[in-house]
Amino acid sequence: MDTNKRYIFLVDDEPIQNEMLKDYLSERFLYDIKTFESGEEMLKNIDLNPEVVVLDYHLSAHLPNAKNGVEILKALKEKCPETQVIMISGQDKIEVAVDSMKYGAYDYVVKGETAFSRTENILNNLGDLNKMKAVNKGYKSTITIMTIVIIVFILLTIYLYFFTNAFHS
Repeated sequence: MDTNKRYIFLVDDEPIQNEMLKDYLSERFLYDIKTFESGEEMLKNIDLNPEVVVLDYHLSAHLPNAKNGVEILKALKEKCPETQVIMISGQDKIEVAVDSMKYGAYDYVVKGETAFSRTENILNNLGDLNKMKAVNKGYKSTITIMTIVIIVFILLTIYLYFFTNAFHS
């Protein structure tokens, strides 16, 4: 398994939708993009540790027994809590969006003429978020190291103070 690859998974039971979104995103991002027609199929490949999953809310058009997007979202977040999920749906219902966000989706996109550009914007925002997290992690490491150095310096100063005073007494 190549751990240097960065993956986006597209999960939609409409193959044409998957391919069009894949083509659109491939022109704009350097991710390895994999498509799946069911959430169950995607979960079988979760060991690839995708950075982002674009997940359709309604996944049973072709497979009547398929789990819906929220059920897949829950399973995905249990296995890969760091993976960001963009829920996509033809339903423009606030309850669907709220439900998706409640279970860990980063954002919600309604299918339509602006869905691809909206997904692109969300991916750009996620990139910025990941950069900020990396910078923040670097700052935390620097602060931790500086704190340790200061504590060692203080302890060494105290030790030398008492050692030299005890030696002169």
